[in-house]
Amino acid sequence: MSATLSPARARRGRRLGSWLRGIAITVVTLVFALPLVWMFAAAFKTNVQVTDPSVGLWFTPTLDNFRAVVEAGQIVRSMGNSLLVGVVSTVLSAVIAVPAAWAVGRFSMHRTGSVILVARIVPAISLLVPWYYLFARMGLVGSYTVLVLSHMFVSVPLIMWIMISFFAGLPVELEEAARTDGLSAFGAFWRISLPLAAPGTATASLLAFVFSWNNFMFALVFSDDRTQTVPVTLFNFISYASTDWGGLMAAAALITVPVVLAALLGQKYLVAGLTSGASKG
Repeated sequence: MSATLSPARARRGRRLGSWLRGIAITVVTLVFALPLVWMFAAAFKTNVQVTDPSVGLWFTPTLDNFRAVVEAGQIVRSMGNSLLVGVVSTVLSAVIAVPAAWAVGRFSMHRTGSVILVARIVPAISLLVPWYYLFARMGLVGSYTVLVLSHMFVSVPLIMWIMISFFAGLPVELEEAARTDGLSAFGAFWRISLPLAAPGTATASLLAFVFSWNNFMFALVFSDDRTQTVPVTLFNFISYASTDWGGLMAAAALITVPVVLAALLGQKYLVAGLTSGASKG
C-alpha cells in the first residue's frame, strides 16, 4: 500500500513545491515591480493626483509632464551627455580591463587580483576631494574628460573582476594549441580566448554602462550645465520650496527606458554571462 502511495505523495510534493516557488517568485516580482509601476503611473498624473492617495491606477492620463520635460530641453541634452560618457567610459574600460583580466586569470597573478579587489572596495567618495583639486588645477572640471576618467575608476576594476573568472575557467589547452600553430600569446588571446569570453565581456560591459548611466555623485561634483548627466538633471526637479512630482516622475521614466531596453536587447548575453561566471567562479 505504501509503495502505491509513494508516487502520489511525490507528485503532490512536487506540485506543492512548484506552487511555493511560483508564489515566492510572484511576491519578489511585485516587490520590485510596484515602485516602477507607481513611477510610470505618476508620470501621467498631475501634481495634485500624485500627492492624492485616493487616486490609484484609475485616472485620466496626461502627457503634460512629458511635454514640459522635453520642451525644457535639459533632459534631452543630459541623456545625450549620459550616453556619450557611458559609451566612451565603457569602451575604454573594456579595452583596458579585458586584456588585463586575461593576463591575471591565465598567469595566476593572485596579488594583482587582490589589488583589483581593493580598488573595488575603496569608497569612491573618499577620492572626490583630491580628484576635484587635481582636476581643477588641470582645468578639466566641467568637461567630458573628467567624467569619463572618474567613471573608468569604477568600470575598469568591475570589468576586470568579472572577467578574471571567465579567462581562468577557459581550457589552457586551446591557447597552447594555437601557440603550437604559430600564434603569439596575444594572438591566442585575440583569436581564441576573447571570442569564447564574449558573453562575459557583454555582461561586464552592460553592468559598467548601467553604473555610468546611473552615477550621480561624480556627475554632481565634476559636471557643469553643459556636461550635466541625467541623474543630476533629475535631482534638479527637487527644490527647497516644492517638488515637481509630475515632472520628476516623467523624467525618471524617460531615463529608465534606455537602461531597460539595453538590458532586454542584451538579455541573451547577460544571462549566459552571469550563469557562466557563476559556474566557473
